[in-house]
Amino acid sequence: MAHNFTGTSLAIEMHSCVECNVLAVLSGCAIIVRGQPRGGPPPERQINLSNIRAGAMARRAAQGQPDTKDTPDEPWAFQAREFLRKKLIGKEVCFTVEIKTALGREYGMVYLGKDTTGENIAETLVNEGFATVRREGIRGNNPDQARLCELEDQSKSSKKGLWSEGGGTHTVRDVKYTIENPRNFVDSLHQKPINAIIEHVRDGSVVRALLLPDHYLVTVMLSGVKCPTFKREADGTETPESFAAEAKFFTESRLLQRDVQIILESCPNQIILGTILHPNGNITELLLKEGFARCVDWSMAVYTQGAEKLRAAERSAKERKVRIWKDYVAPTANMDQKDRQFVAKVMQVVNADAMVVKLNSGEYKTIHLSSIRPPRIEGEVQTNLSVCMCLYTALRREKNKDKDKRFRPLYDIPYMFEAREFLRKKLIGKKVNVTVDYIRAATGPGESTPAFSERTCATVTIGGMAIKNGKGLHSKKEVPIHRVADISGETQKAKQFLPFLQRAGRSEAVVEYVFSGSRLKLYMPKETCLITFLLAGIECPRSSRNLPGGMQVAEPFSEEAMLFTKELVMQRESLALVSILVVSVQF
Repeated sequence: MAHNFTGTSLAIEMHSCVECNVLAVLSGCAIIVRGQPRGGPPPERQINLSNIRAGAMARRAAQGQPDTKDTPDEPWAFQAREFLRKKLIGKEVCFTVEIKTALGREYGMVYLGKDTTGENIAETLVNEGFATVRREGIRGNNPDQARLCELEDQSKSSKKGLWSEGGGTHTVRDVKYTIENPRNFVDSLHQKPINAIIEHVRDGSVVRALLLPDHYLVTVMLSGVKCPTFKREADGTETPESFAAEAKFFTESRLLQRDVQIILESCPNQIILGTILHPNGNITELLLKEGFARCVDWSMAVYTQGAEKLRAAERSAKERKVRIWKDYVAPTANMDQKDRQFVAKVMQVVNADAMVVKLNSGEYKTIHLSSIRPPRIEGEVQTNLSVCMCLYTALRREKNKDKDKRFRPLYDIPYMFEAREFLRKKLIGKKVNVTVDYIRAATGPGESTPAFSERTCATVTIGGMAIKNGKGLHSKKEVPIHRVADISGETQKAKQFLPFLQRAGRSEAVVEYVFSGSRLKLYMPKETCLITFLLAGIECPRSSRNLPGGMQVAEPFSEEAMLFTKELVMQRESLALVSILVVSVQF
């Protein structure tokens, strides 16, 4: 937080009283104030209380300097800060500046209210035993200073605060600046609200919070949203993105040093995601509604207060074209009605939120269900499962031991197979009504966000019923485990497995992928294995594919043959459980 004060909204003359609001309490004898906003966030100013001293708050060791150590609280320091925080945060005060040092540090008197008739904050602190009087600078003819000395003597007699017996060691906190295993820490809280104080606002959607009563100081990113940020330049300066300062001010003015409750919801890649609850509202939804933030799919999946509320708040800001959406044009605004609403045939269910449909024109189109996310493994990037089967085979064939371990096949992700099967049995081969809700723009890979291509997000109905995912993911039942052997790319395993399949005679299978008109990948539920299957007695033109020597060009009519087979057998309920007779395995 910048404490250097510039600007005219709080420009003052020495000893004149200035009205302002308290933004933050740094300690029992220092506060940050600012005036009313005029065309943007108002400037800030640090005021130190004259003639008194309160204990210094704990400080973390300077990062990158191994010789420095954390500094603990001085006795009664946190209690003095808390007393002042609860009395002043968000309140209107007036102050006078009595001394301004050569370095610009300002000392003065602060009064609660609009003028100097209000409560004298320095006197209250001394009277409660939270601050001592700097007697070395006392002048005998100053009645205000004499009053402070009188109040300190009374506090000593009453043994209040600093003057109580025992030295105050019990008031020193054990502040924890780091957590050894953040994910385990978050999981141990079971998404229960915990009391906290917001100590710092980095930007509109990232805060530093003190978790109570154990005094963990953690950085929390709001689940499901992202505000404009401040980009750090090579020279150390920060350049705000458009509306970054306004978004930060919006969050600061509502949450900074307020008592809140936080639900810690997830911890992917050491980033703690959470929702901040305040009696006056949910800051996540307010940021979206006021156009200070946008929805972020990768973290919305863990938001516990209802993702549709976030979509609705963002939609409201877009419709009103406020702030970051001031130039917004709906992706569907220029779409013809026939492209916005249409009937199509479901050809493939990719996963729990995506399907491939065939339009009346014969074109194939991938549709994603609006405002939901498929089952996923926390903290892992999920690969588009429309290419799941062939990609997994390719990965298994890789000899490089450092291949991408983040990829998870369909059967490894809890409830992904069940969710896919739920939609497959309901939709494959059926005609559905598609209403395009929005086009999600392509996003590039970031520090903590995966890359996605442009997506058409829509509401899909069949027989008047909207298609949604089942309830299994949210149940408290034991997570189902699928142990599937993939022998499609393993020559030795395929040879060993062949006699078993031949003895079994006819077997049931689901066509998971069509490589060409005569080459398929099958999932055999009874045998729990994946095999590559070639239709006996025929050979179709080969599709293009990557070979060690380069790309093999597709043979004529290979695409047509592949689409013909795919339309007949791909995931069909009537034909997917195909009776197959294994004659031999070709390599």
